[in-house]
Amino acid sequence: MSPHRPKRSSLRRYRRILLAGAIALILVLSSSVARNLLTLRSASNVPVDAFFVLGGSIRREIYVSQLAKQSPEIPILISTGSDDPCVVELFDRIDAPPDRVWLEKCADSTFGNFFFAQPLLSRWGVHHVKMLTSRTHLPRAAWMARIVLGSHGIWVDVELVAESGVPGNRESALKTALDVTRATLWAFLSQIWQPNCDNVVRLPDVDLAAWCEDGFSCEYQGGVDPESICAE
Repeated sequence: MSPHRPKRSSLRRYRRILLAGAIALILVLSSSVARNLLTLRSASNVPVDAFFVLGGSIRREIYVSQLAKQSPEIPILISTGSDDPCVVELFDRIDAPPDRVWLEKCADSTFGNFFFAQPLLSRWGVHHVKMLTSRTHLPRAAWMARIVLGSHGIWVDVELVAESGVPGNRESALKTALDVTRATLWAFLSQIWQPNCDNVVRLPDVDLAAWCEDGFSCEYQGGVDPESICAE
């Protein structure tokens, strides 16, 4: 008998075990995603229970501050938007309540918006979210939202906020294809692991003194003057 045959037999056995484990994991993840997708129909019929703002234009934060005044009971999550003092001022100047507004500062891309927002929205028990973005962010942002959030049973309505000027974002077929692909992969992987953002702050807890010491800027469309904020 060849001395190498037992080793080959063991290797084949390990491969079978790994393959069986991989198939079992895929089935578990697929089952979890399918279960959550089945809840979407009922989630679409419940009232909106969170506003989700994709950072990129201060006009989106102006708009959500108006929504906050109309519906103060609905929590708001702003993902890597304007500098914190700018958002504070937008809410202050129209007396919109800040208590249920959270600023998530971990995301550094559109994929990151959903990567970090989904665990927060799920912990809040959100079932129906209104996502605020702009037309220049479509269809990529809408598809990613419905894939990642939908895989966790969260129905997404997209509301477009009008913007002026030259958009900072540029869409392309390649960018859309890559982001939709990784959103789909993450929809499965996120069933077993959830990232944690360690930079989430409630709007009333923003340290204006620290921001004024470090310096900040606000997009001109917001009509917010940093010097006047720091002079108060």
